[in-house]
Amino acid sequence: MTGITEEYIRNKLQEVDRSHAETDGYAEIPIHPDVHLKCAAVLVPLVYFSKEWHVLYTRRTDQVEAHKGQVSFPGGACDEGESTPEETALREADEEIGIHPSDVRLIGKLSRMVTISKYRVTPVVGVINFPYAFKTSGMEVARVFTIPLLWLANRNNFWEFSVPGTNRSVIVYHPYDGELLWGATARMTINFLKIINLLQ
Repeated sequence: MTGITEEYIRNKLQEVDRSHAETDGYAEIPIHPDVHLKCAAVLVPLVYFSKEWHVLYTRRTDQVEAHKGQVSFPGGACDEGESTPEETALREADEEIGIHPSDVRLIGKLSRMVTISKYRVTPVVGVINFPYAFKTSGMEVARVFTIPLLWLANRNNFWEFSVPGTNRSVIVYHPYDGELLWGATARMTINFLKIINLLQ
C-alpha cells in the first residue's frame, strides 16, 4: 500500500492525540453529568503481510456475558489500579488472544467513544509482527482474523443508516470471510481510516 508506513500511521495518530487529547468523539447515548460512564479500552491491532496492512479482529463466543458472537477488538473494562488506557488494552489483549505486551508497538490512540452500554472506551492502536502465535481464551474468543485496510476503506463494502427514533446512526460492513463487522467496532475502524486519510 503505497505511502502507508508504520511511521506515517504513527504521525497521523499523534496529530489526533495532540488536537483531541482527553475528549470524547462519537457517543451512542446522550452524555449528561448524572450519567456514570465506566472506563474501558481496546487494542486496535495492525499487522502487515502480503504487502499490505490489515486490521486484526476477534469474534466473541456465545459464552460471554455481553455482545455474544460479535466482532470486536480485544479489550474491556479498566481494572482497579490501571492508570492508562494502554495498560488496560494490553492486559485485555494478553488475556483474550495471548498477545504479550512486549510484542506490541504502541503508536497512538483514537478519540474516545461512549457506547450504548455506558462505557467510555479508548481505542489504543498497536502494531504486531505477523504471523503471531495467538492463544485465544476459550471462554471469550471464538476466532481471530484480519481484514485488509483497502477492503475496509472501500465505500462499497459498508453503509451507515439512522436508528429510527434516535439521533444515532449505525455502521455495518458487508460480511468478510463470514464475519460481520458493525456497531462501535466498525465506527472505530472508520475513525482510524479517516485519520490515515484512506477515507474522507
